[in-house]
Amino acid sequence: MPDDARRALLTRFFDHAPMFPPASLPPTEALAEDRRARESEHAWMLGRLVWPAAQLSELRQDEGRALAVVESGSEQQDQAVYLEGVPLDEVAARGLRAKIRCGGERIPSVEELADFIRGCRSRGLVFKATAGLHHAYPTGSGEHGFLNLLAAAVFGNEEEALRERPPAFALGADAFRWRDQEALPARLADVRASLFHSIGTCSFFEPVEELGKMGML
Repeated sequence: MPDDARRALLTRFFDHAPMFPPASLPPTEALAEDRRARESEHAWMLGRLVWPAAQLSELRQDEGRALAVVESGSEQQDQAVYLEGVPLDEVAARGLRAKIRCGGERIPSVEELADFIRGCRSRGLVFKATAGLHHAYPTGSGEHGFLNLLAAAVFGNEEEALRERPPAFALGADAFRWRDQEALPARLADVRASLFHSIGTCSFFEPVEELGKMGML
């Protein structure tokens, strides 16, 4: 288990989906961008490469990369299957994992996203969030912030955590902090393992650079 709160909270947190909107890179460029991410100093935050099932032929056998394949609203990562748009009770009954889309044509409200996180917590479900999560905090266009989702998962009080604006959260080597609460590395590692697995993002460098500018790396 990491003894650095930043590592506990963010290791393999960003699943890389460079072929998906808004980046929508062609296969060759997507692989080059992912390779650049793998070779960067912050590669420890890089999760799986998310790849459309219809484009699997574009992958070479020697890529040597942990891969998530996406088709028909579900995503399979190694032995874990994530379901999107399926009632949480059904996901739990199947022993699978939940997935919520936070961007695109219909962005979930704060209340809907909070209900989803609470529902996963109460059922012991691990979830993943995708789309519209390029930024640490909510944007003017209504997109949610990935730090807000992490805080909601770690601290509870989901609606308030999801509405926070900078500089509400602090992350250092010792702890993740919000208001008068702090979570140490053991707590953060537990949340990542048992509740909030990762987010999908078409850009790896954009959220990482934002964290750096806030002094969190």
